[in-house]
Amino acid sequence: MPLATPYYLIDETALARNLARVDQLRAASGAKCLLALKAFATWSTFAQIAPHMDGSTSSSLYEVRLGREKFGGETHAYSVAYADGEIDDVIAHADKIIFNSVNQLERFGARASHLPIGLRLNPGVSHSHFDLADPARKFSRLGETDRARIEGVMDRISGFMLHCNCENDSVEAFSALLDQIEERLGDLLARVEWVSLGGGIHFTRDGYPIDVLAARLKAFADTFGVQVYLEPGDAVVTDTTTLEVSVLDIVDNGKAVAIVDSAVEAHMLDLLVYGETAMVAPNTGPHSYQVAGKSCLAGDVFGEFAFAAPLAIGDRISLLNAGGYTMVKKNWFNGVGMPTIAIRRLDGRIEAMRTFDYADYLASLS
Repeated sequence: MPLATPYYLIDETALARNLARVDQLRAASGAKCLLALKAFATWSTFAQIAPHMDGSTSSSLYEVRLGREKFGGETHAYSVAYADGEIDDVIAHADKIIFNSVNQLERFGARASHLPIGLRLNPGVSHSHFDLADPARKFSRLGETDRARIEGVMDRISGFMLHCNCENDSVEAFSALLDQIEERLGDLLARVEWVSLGGGIHFTRDGYPIDVLAARLKAFADTFGVQVYLEPGDAVVTDTTTLEVSVLDIVDNGKAVAIVDSAVEAHMLDLLVYGETAMVAPNTGPHSYQVAGKSCLAGDVFGEFAFAAPLAIGDRISLLNAGGYTMVKKNWFNGVGMPTIAIRRLDGRIEAMRTFDYADYLASLS
């Protein structure tokens, strides 16, 4: 019996394709790769992902605990700011801890002195198509920029984190950015043991020259004598996951609108955050529909797509690329039913890993 929509469908075959590219990059570059849980934290997939990576990296206490308990390997802890009540728990679950500022390092560093300690630097350059996601935007709070303050803690740190890319699918753009970082910070980089270059490098996309990226990373590591870390998240799950929905109603108020059993704000929030539309394939044909969600939000629209045949109530639509920065952001807006999480196994079987019901909705509130 087929699963009832809506549900997220993770394809193990597609995931294996991306993981093979991760393996290729690790082998050719010497860089270590950590899964960025902020982008993807569906732990029922970790058994497949973990053997192809070196560990996980986090942005919060709960993520670092998840990485330690469910992923294994190296568990890196980072947060924009740790609170007094959580820092000891973070330290207890981490193999490395990275502080966002010298203030935080001075406040909590002594309690983590038995761990390798890192500091996030902001080199003032980045690659991002969105100001919202640009870590080098004006007045950015992400990372230290003050040379004197950084020099003052060099005796307490063993590494740096520089997260400067967002959806960077150009190896030329990445290399040029790294050139600027080397020029601005090279003297500091040569004094540490490891450097994390963060995530946002879309090297798993079809046609990406992984060998060129690997050579550039290896040259960086050799120049400064450091172990390079990358923190791919979205790149690990790009084009592996769909949101499967069904048409509930079709209305025409000057345009044909297909209302589906999902909601953008609840189930694909990143579309609204960045003002983007969803994707379907093949998105060709003579019949055009705006596909919209069932919430009361007027702008709850996935996008406008072309279909080969007219849509009818009950028809299935697959919304593409619903893995990275999507499943981690799902919520209970309007009390819309939460999608099941399902996996299509390598042999083609579809297995429901987690379903949600009213009790889950109730437990999310008080």
